[in-house]
Amino acid sequence: MRTKRLAIALATMLAAGCGGAAETPAAAPATSAPAGPVSLTYWTWAPNMDKIAEVWNQANPDIKVTVSKQAGGDDAAAKFLTAAKAGNAPDLVQAEYQHLPSFIAADAVADIAAEAAAVKPEFSAGLWGLVTLGTESVYAIPQDSGPMMLYYRKDLFEKYGIGVPKTWDEYAEAARTVHKADPKVYLGSFSSKDPGWFAGLAQQAGAQWWSISGDAWKVGINDAATTKVADFWGGLVQEGVIDDMPYFTPEWNKALNDGTQLSWPSAVWGPGVLESNAPKGKGKWGIAPLPQWNAGENFSGFWGGSSTAVSAGSKNRAAAVKFATWLNTDPQGIDLLVKEAFVYPASGKGQAALGAPPAYFAESQPDFWQQAATIGTSARGFTFGPNVGVTYNAYKDAFDKALQDKSPFSASVGTMQDTTVADMQKSGFTLAQ
Repeated sequence: MRTKRLAIALATMLAAGCGGAAETPAAAPATSAPAGPVSLTYWTWAPNMDKIAEVWNQANPDIKVTVSKQAGGDDAAAKFLTAAKAGNAPDLVQAEYQHLPSFIAADAVADIAAEAAAVKPEFSAGLWGLVTLGTESVYAIPQDSGPMMLYYRKDLFEKYGIGVPKTWDEYAEAARTVHKADPKVYLGSFSSKDPGWFAGLAQQAGAQWWSISGDAWKVGINDAATTKVADFWGGLVQEGVIDDMPYFTPEWNKALNDGTQLSWPSAVWGPGVLESNAPKGKGKWGIAPLPQWNAGENFSGFWGGSSTAVSAGSKNRAAAVKFATWLNTDPQGIDLLVKEAFVYPASGKGQAALGAPPAYFAESQPDFWQQAATIGTSARGFTFGPNVGVTYNAYKDAFDKALQDKSPFSASVGTMQDTTVADMQKSGFTLAQ
């Protein structure tokens, strides 16, 4: 079965990079320069990318990039895989980090280590690991990232006499204090509709949902770290001191705006959400590192983020890598990404160069970008497996049911594990016991 062969090949490759089998040979470099003018197609959902490509095109007439706007999300990933299988994939594709393993398993993206390994110092170890899967191969160049932090209402924290929690135990105590003072008010909410949020919190706790053992995948979604995160939030929900409104719903938006939701563990892209949905809070919100599981630690996780990958079928790989490198590491490219595409750049020097804070935080957190950059250095991710979509759907179903039945959240983590394993077995992946 092709799926199985690809899965075993991927597992073997990953094992080599993790120190198991023999080292994977480096990918042969593509032609260093195109023989003549070439045309590249780039699938992306980032706004205004056509304007950015035009700046490139004017300066590089021999490598013309044409942007094809996509919808984004799981649909975009499925469309790319279909195109790759049919042999008509674009030269470049915007790839969310969680989708890269499935692209690799389908042999849909090129290993560009020979051309792109030199840009490794531009990125944090956590981000670089998301595009290498812990191997010597490089499957994409990081574009934007979503390090997580705690957004909180400074004025309302003062009103209720609570400090910014440095640990999750302190967060729980603050939740009790706030809700006791006003039963209509909650420190935050648990969202059963946002698996990426939960994955980021699990990363912070040290979870490793997928890994490689020998020549096989190992699935550990029900590991101790993830179970700890689930039990923590489940306990607060059962206690009634944390709400269970899903994020991005009209009800949750209203709570942010009227001050009945005091905080939100979220990612660096949060200002746009707050500005759109909580206009009354402008100038009142601040940011801080996520609460830690142990006092004195300094860890975060990622919620969101994407990269630029080169399709395995591109006939102009060197040119494609040249554009992707410029876009994500060159000062001009990074500046355009920030100003035109409104992304938080993955590049460390891009983060350091960010100037004025988001307008929403200009008064309350003028050093927003500096704080975000510091927090971002502590973010640790994990290797995503080839069936993230199945896992994420299992999260939604299992935690919805747990909220309805008032059952332990740890059981939902077990359901995620079982569903993920069953799907991988059905698809022909080799799994370690």
